Amino acid sequence: MDFDPQLFDSSLAEAWIRAIAAAVEKERARLTELDSAIGDGDHGSNLQRGFAAVLTALEGLRPTDPGAVLTKAGTTLVSKVGGASGPLYGKAFRAIGAALPGPAGPAALADALAAGLDAVRALGKAEPGDKTIVDAWTPAVAALRDAAAAGATLPEAAAAAADAADRGARDTVPLQARKGRASYLGERSIGHQDPGATSTALLFRALADVTAA
Repeated sequence: MDFDPQLFDSSLAEAWIRAIAAAVEKERARLTELDSAIGDGDHGSNLQRGFAAVLTALEGLRPTDPGAVLTKAGTTLVSKVGGASGPLYGKAFRAIGAALPGPAGPAALADALAAGLDAVRALGKAEPGDKTIVDAWTPAVAALRDAAAAGATLPEAAAAAADAADRGARDTVPLQARKGRASYLGERSIGHQDPGATSTALLFRALADVTAA
């Protein structure tokens, strides 16, 4: 699929959502394993069910802008996914969608993804270091912004964001959880990678993959 290397448009937005759904399906067992160690053990299955519902919701949708795709995805996740992941990712995608009324370059996409991060933090009350989604999303947005400021193409900026998200997810291993179900474990949460940060890394890797296609 060919895309303008500098523009995140409706076609690329839909390709991103489909890539996320495929990544979640592929990594469902791993996400469940991570969540079983420090959570309720349903992160993988909840996300798989949610993004399957999103794909159904996108059938027949003929959006003229990327925001419509992502807003639809977010609304579906909020209504279809239980646990914490549905509201968090759902509100994030709705915020990203609201910030993208038209095709966006790397800098505008970084701003939209920052709006998604703000939505996650507002709902979950989490900060960097709390061992949550925020620990992968925050460095990803920063890397995307830095790459955009340096004149990177969208594929280059997305790749930088994905690498940063991967590192952020891995860096949750030595942290003690301070938010969510994992926080109930106290020091026993140390030594486990956070499942939400891991799924966030999948999200940003999917963005890098589709922009590079």
